[in-house]
Amino acid sequence: MREMPGGPDRRIVVGVDGSESSMAALRWAVGHAKGFNAVVEAVIAWEFPATYGWVPTPPEEWNFEKIAKEKLAETLELALPHGGHVGVRSYVRKGHPAGVLVDFSRGAELLVVGSRGHGGFAGVLLGSVSQHCVTHAACPVLVIRGAST
Repeated sequence: MREMPGGPDRRIVVGVDGSESSMAALRWAVGHAKGFNAVVEAVIAWEFPATYGWVPTPPEEWNFEKIAKEKLAETLELALPHGGHVGVRSYVRKGHPAGVLVDFSRGAELLVVGSRGHGGFAGVLLGSVSQHCVTHAACPVLVIRGAST
């Protein structure tokens, strides 16, 4: 990875979905960013399920943006308790997670993702989102395996 001189424009982007793998990625990014005076941007993406339009009137609890905001806040608190997430910028975006993270990678020093999120199949070493990010991101990508840092 190239050297990252400190400065306000240094960004490390982290994909968050509430999984243990994404929490490990978030913890790693925050620890790494401190040494380079970089900002961590925690990003969660949401999209309507393919069958969403088949329901005539969706129930109130199907507010996917609100659910994503709550999941992001919960993940920040679980992964970085006791105010450790203060200073981490958080973003909730509509779209497929892989595409959203690739968009956020533009101009970033590093994109950090977990090896598998909530949509993963047991035994798969690299999820579809992390694989897409590795092949399409505009910056280096670090894939964190496992839940520990």
